[in-house]
Amino acid sequence: MSDADANSTDATPRGALSTAQFDHNLVCDDAVRDPYQFFGSLRDTAPIHWNTRHKAWVVTTHELVTAAMRNTNLTADRMEPFRASVMRQTNSAAVDETFRILANWMVFLDPPNHTRLRRLVSRIFAPSVVRAQTVDIQEVVDSLIADLPEGRPVDFIGEFAAPLPAIVIAKMLGVPPQDRILFKEWSDKLTSLVFGAYDNPDRFHEAARGMLDLRDYLLGMIEKFEVAPEDNLISLLLEQEDGDSLSRDELISTCTLLLFGGHETTTNLITNGLLALLEFPDQMNDLRRNPDIMPMAIEEITRFDGPARSMVRLVKEDHEFGGIDMKAGERVFLVNPSANRDPLVFDDPDTLNLRRNPTGHIGFGFGLHYCLGAPLARLEADLALSAVLREFSTITMAADRSELTWNPTMLSRGLKSLPVVLGRV
Repeated sequence: MSDADANSTDATPRGALSTAQFDHNLVCDDAVRDPYQFFGSLRDTAPIHWNTRHKAWVVTTHELVTAAMRNTNLTADRMEPFRASVMRQTNSAAVDETFRILANWMVFLDPPNHTRLRRLVSRIFAPSVVRAQTVDIQEVVDSLIADLPEGRPVDFIGEFAAPLPAIVIAKMLGVPPQDRILFKEWSDKLTSLVFGAYDNPDRFHEAARGMLDLRDYLLGMIEKFEVAPEDNLISLLLEQEDGDSLSRDELISTCTLLLFGGHETTTNLITNGLLALLEFPDQMNDLRRNPDIMPMAIEEITRFDGPARSMVRLVKEDHEFGGIDMKAGERVFLVNPSANRDPLVFDDPDTLNLRRNPTGHIGFGFGLHYCLGAPLARLEADLALSAVLREFSTITMAADRSELTWNPTMLSRGLKSLPVVLGRV
């Protein structure tokens, strides 16, 4: 949740490290365009840094980020303070209902609630369930590939990387084909709130409109599959597990999380992956010649330029962490990109090396909140990038790298568009 602009204490805590000539706007152009250099300067000089603009700790080394993810004095449960801050700006019942739904997302919960929800939801991402989606995902990939034009610029995101995961997750949930475009529209509206689109001042009301429409649609689907279960994720989630089952509110929240997480994150993984391959043509050529290394390549792509820009925690209790005194209520930004480019963990970290096999990366998180949908995201990225490289012998950028525009969000790392020219010899 993008609570980078939520209220917090204005005082700079004791023990805060400082850096000279550092832009404290974490979504400034330099930070959005190249978070690796921007946050790398903090990693090298102030690995735990108090940001005066966002009123938050910024943690940047691999060691400290992973330690923070294990730190029980840091909590993922940050919905209520953010909701309270937003509701001081708007008295909208729809916005308040949106936060009520988001509050049940397991990514915003701590044990024991998180443990229970994860146990009930994890069955839909069991290896056998994910593998069973391979044929269906490949069919969607092939359909989208067939519609991509050759010899002229095309937006890789709009025409391929965005619709693919939206169609896949909607299909898995049991949404009929004619309604799947609605799911993409609702997911886009949620993106502006969850990841914090700072260039969209209407993001709270826009997200609320999408969330309430989505809630009503999902209620209809749940009622339908309660009476007549089908082979889909909603029907599976309706089943009991060890005598327990999701409540109606938990079902709604979980389905919205699956829609959002299954769309935005995978879109960015596929897009950033192609961009990385274009920047390192020797690696793209290696992958073309040796397609069997794709699973390992996906891990390196996730490390090199993954879909997450940061994760947020709140300090639950006063404590010392990494030599810094943290106070209850303070926010903490855990910066995945900086940790994944930490030279103490990864040799030559700013170079894409598809044979690196970076088992220690945290592109999908770490520990308790490791991304539950990571296996599905990996599979979609594997099938998508494999098909693009197989079908098109030439892939070139249709714009200079400096002309690309990144979404100015605190939590996600994604382009607004990626214009390319595709060709077959």
